[in-house]
Amino acid sequence: MNLHDGAVEAQDEVLFEVINGFGVITLNRPRALNAITHGMVRSMWQQLTAWADDPAVRAVLIEGAGEKAFCAGGDVRALYDSRLNNAAHHRDFFIDEYRLDYLIHRYPKPYLALLDGIVMGGGMGVAQGAGLRIVTDKTRLAMPETGIGLFPDVGASWFLGHLAPTLARYLGLVGSTIGAADALYCGLADVWLEGDAPLHLRETLWQLDWSKGDTADPLGQLRAAVLPLGRTWTDAAPLIAVRASLDRHFSAIDVPAILASLQADTATPWAAETLALLLQRSPLSLCVTDRQLQKGRRLDLADAFRMELVLGYHAFESGDFVEGVRALLIDKDKQPRWRYASIAEVPVAQVDAFFTSPWAEGAHPLAGLGKDE
Repeated sequence: MNLHDGAVEAQDEVLFEVINGFGVITLNRPRALNAITHGMVRSMWQQLTAWADDPAVRAVLIEGAGEKAFCAGGDVRALYDSRLNNAAHHRDFFIDEYRLDYLIHRYPKPYLALLDGIVMGGGMGVAQGAGLRIVTDKTRLAMPETGIGLFPDVGASWFLGHLAPTLARYLGLVGSTIGAADALYCGLADVWLEGDAPLHLRETLWQLDWSKGDTADPLGQLRAAVLPLGRTWTDAAPLIAVRASLDRHFSAIDVPAILASLQADTATPWAAETLALLLQRSPLSLCVTDRQLQKGRRLDLADAFRMELVLGYHAFESGDFVEGVRALLIDKDKQPRWRYASIAEVPVAQVDAFFTSPWAEGAHPLAGLGKDE
């Protein structure tokens, strides 16, 4: 697939400009919470590739338009329609999305992400590879894929895999939404800009004198300019108060054991709430995700994306995605009829099958990822 196809159609959905040496990307679908379309993925790939070789661009800043969201994820409705119509759009989307996310992680220039508002799914994909992940009072961050019969993708095998294992399992399985303080605490953000500090961020960046400081270390220059605007640590993160319980329950050997542990502790409000959320998720997705997170800790970034593309293939072919989207986004009855009604019914062989590549050796669409480094 040509990554340039469709980029022109996306020009209004994602905006590009250069200000004081910063290539600025603005996700521009505020009414759709800046959900990423395939055209936007292609357009961003094309622009980032051009900026990588442009001496006028010293760094990149990505942000979302509107007051509500940085990016609420991928355009799930388009993916749903593609699968329902037996089209290949959804497969092409994930291939191109993962290539874009990988490019961001390995980008040769500093890449900053201003995560103001909702940041979920695909939004995390274009954010977590940033050298500076900037959160605000409005940040609401999550990987909620198990609720629609998917798994945390866009590199989550790798970026959740770098967190404490219990936190990774909690965020990846439950899909809980966290704010700025918890994002800092978990290691999914670098600085929290409180109050009107995000406005001062732009003033700081647009007035930055690139000739001062260590010009050989542009990310260091940016960290020196941005970090003093906010806080890089907080002892007020809500997860701190429940960390002991979280560690106890989410260190259980597998998903059934996590559920049993929470079930035995339902007198504790946090445990009861967490159990209730897990019981709403796709049982198959929970089992696949737990295996995914374990394997992801041992993979490099390129292999993590390759694994996720395999998982995505199976999630669309034999998983719960279509039913999850129908129940939560199409009919909105919030009564998904998952393939397996409970965790106990999920066959180990079915989970194993998710990790078996449908492509012959060397024919994986992302086989070349990372090979030229």
